[in-house]
Amino acid sequence: MRLLVDIGNTRVKVAVADRAGKIEPVAVAEGFDRELVADLLGRYAVGSAILSSTRGGTDKEERLLREAGLEVVRFDRSTPLPIAIDYRTPQTLGLDRVAAAVGAAVRYPGRNCLVVDLGTAMTLDLVSADGVFRGGAISLGYSNRLRALNEYTATLPLCEPLMSGEEPFPLQGKSTKEAIEWGVFHSICFEIEGYQRRLEADFADLCVIVTGGEAKYFEKQIKNAIFAEPNLVFCGLNRILEHNLAKNATTKK
Repeated sequence: MRLLVDIGNTRVKVAVADRAGKIEPVAVAEGFDRELVADLLGRYAVGSAILSSTRGGTDKEERLLREAGLEVVRFDRSTPLPIAIDYRTPQTLGLDRVAAAVGAAVRYPGRNCLVVDLGTAMTLDLVSADGVFRGGAISLGYSNRLRALNEYTATLPLCEPLMSGEEPFPLQGKSTKEAIEWGVFHSICFEIEGYQRRLEADFADLCVIVTGGEAKYFEKQIKNAIFAEPNLVFCGLNRILEHNLAKNATTKK
């Protein structure tokens, strides 16, 4: 099995993948230490691992895994990828965006994919059917839009995200609270749908994949989109690990 480690700003998320590519999230922790490694290797027969981090260097984590006998790939901006990157500033491209793009290419090979990641920020990235990351857009996430209206105005209240139902929210709020709640919710829906319509003019058979921690709020309202991709980043990390293990094996020969 393979160990997939995604080190975020506040949490470390870990999954394992088998040879068939089946992903199983197995741990969420505040840090990555010797005790966690021992627990994971005691439960799973792991031979290799990939480390991805938004915090910077992963020297300590890599050392712990190598000391445990694992072959380790450090995912950074110099790591060989199974897709091409068409981006003028690849050195600034978030690794989570790259991993999600690779995951989309794995899940939906030969299709044009719009990958929408709803979290602290909202990213909308295009992966074309020929396996090229074409770039994308970054804007504020759902919770942060609500927070910004409260923090940068004198009187607007702080509202919480709404979980959508089968019936759409009205377009016109009848109170300030409703105007904020429904306005911010619809702004995200319209943003995604607008990108989708514009891209479909140039990219046929466009597949819209919505992932991320805040995707759950929109599942009932954004039409013609795929929401069942909670492990998209892990799927991408697993494919990147496979790609580099194969390259390493070829080099050793």
